[in-house]
Amino acid sequence: MSLVGKKISSSFKDILQVDNSGSGLTTSLQVVKDGEGNQSCLYLSDDNLKIQPENDDTAVLVTINDKDSNNLVQIDSSNDLVKALGNNVNTQFTHFGANYVDFSNVAANTHYPVPFGGVNGGASATNDVDFGTGTDPDTTFTTADTDTQYASQIVPMMWYLPNAITIDSVTHIEGADASTGETYRMELMSYTLTSGSTSCLSAGTLLAHNSDITNAGNEQAYLSTWTVDSSDVVAGKVILCFFYCASSVNSDYSLNVTVKYHLT
Repeated sequence: MSLVGKKISSSFKDILQVDNSGSGLTTSLQVVKDGEGNQSCLYLSDDNLKIQPENDDTAVLVTINDKDSNNLVQIDSSNDLVKALGNNVNTQFTHFGANYVDFSNVAANTHYPVPFGGVNGGASATNDVDFGTGTDPDTTFTTADTDTQYASQIVPMMWYLPNAITIDSVTHIEGADASTGETYRMELMSYTLTSGSTSCLSAGTLLAHNSDITNAGNEQAYLSTWTVDSSDVVAGKVILCFFYCASSVNSDYSLNVTVKYHLT
């Protein structure tokens, strides 16, 4: 649009201005309005720019594309998200994992936590913590002066959350060490950690799981994408990853679990 040849009476509504009593831009932010006084989401001063919608009724507040309309940056004021190249700008990755040498004391129909990060451990003869034989892992865990319940055995399995997160995806790769495998599944759970108490973990909640996989043995590795059941986890929780064989145990397993998440 051009204002050439336009009368003020027919075009003033399309003119953007700051309602500042004729002082124009100053050191203070002023909201930008149209000629009829309708407020925009832009605020300007001589040195600053602020964007703030009147209503969070739109999913995307700011979109920046390249000349081919590929999205580079999105600011979503409805959900308080900022994305770059389609990913949340505070995207993070973390890992659970075990080597088959350390994960060699797994019994059938039992849920075993998988060590977090680069911590050594697993379900070996000296570290065989388990979370029961139910359909899902137990929702509580009690520590005690008893092998399989030592605090030193459960701590390497915990991922503590200083901040709230949203889980975007969970994937894992696994491999067997024997020529015959079995059917197994894995799950991600959050718990409330009570420091200094034998009532160590409580309020277990399923976050993600993978469908049952029938492993054919040590000649192939398997990649699995999990279903996220509950993505949001509040600060202060701990997260544990579990492995469960639903049949007789023929192999020991190496596991590599990747959790993609962003801070909220």
